[in-house]
Amino acid sequence: MVCRPSWAVDPFEDFHEYGQLSDEEIHDLHKGEMLYGDTEFGFILSKGNTNSTSFKLKGNLYQDFESWRNQFKIDSLYKRDHNDDTGKSDVTANRVFISAQGNYKVGVKNSSFFIYGDYEEDQFSGLAFKSTVATGYGARVYQGVKNKVDIDIGPGLYRSVAEEQSDVSEDDKNKVGYLVRFAMQWERLVSERTRFNQDVSIEQSLSGLNSRLKSETALISQVIGGVSLKFAYMYRYNSKPEENKLKFDSELSATLVYSF
Repeated sequence: MVCRPSWAVDPFEDFHEYGQLSDEEIHDLHKGEMLYGDTEFGFILSKGNTNSTSFKLKGNLYQDFESWRNQFKIDSLYKRDHNDDTGKSDVTANRVFISAQGNYKVGVKNSSFFIYGDYEEDQFSGLAFKSTVATGYGARVYQGVKNKVDIDIGPGLYRSVAEEQSDVSEDDKNKVGYLVRFAMQWERLVSERTRFNQDVSIEQSLSGLNSRLKSETALISQVIGGVSLKFAYMYRYNSKPEENKLKFDSELSATLVYSF
């Protein structure tokens, strides 16, 4: 994701030391640092029977202080395909998603109160932008030798603004409603250098607006040093999409991840 996140994306994580240090050791290693995290990059250029260019960039940045643990995410996708009818190259995907989450640590280990916000622009969604703000409680609900499960849950607000040229009423152009947000991360250690991640976030509308689900299933394997290879399947669902839009879309990717 994540959007990662309260660890929907675990701030203890560090690819450099994955499989070598415990969560608490990694926490101590980065404590007080201004920024640490990872960046993910993918680029595909196809020529021949299919002519297309795809570019994917993701970033997860963390801060870990005495009382607060913060996470910042960016996820972008850009794609151009050659149109045989016009002979030109058309943009077929252009999306940017950013989020920020602050976790205030409480007395119970791996538990916190969180404040979360995100903002997304998707050229082909039919919206100018959409955003969410939520707050609530997060905790690690399971900790085993190879598995751990973290959750967030809390109320929030959702807002969406339709594109200027959209043929809708003024009330429908700017929608605001209440929601409940739930986020979960399941992580399994497959081997010393490989892990499996399942991230899910659900925003259930309480105001009759659209409810959303986002799921990322990923296998991440360390290649050398801070460089890892990630295979991921992303699924997004929107219960009430804009006119002529599908309720779901999916994305299959293979990217390189660099941690610092």
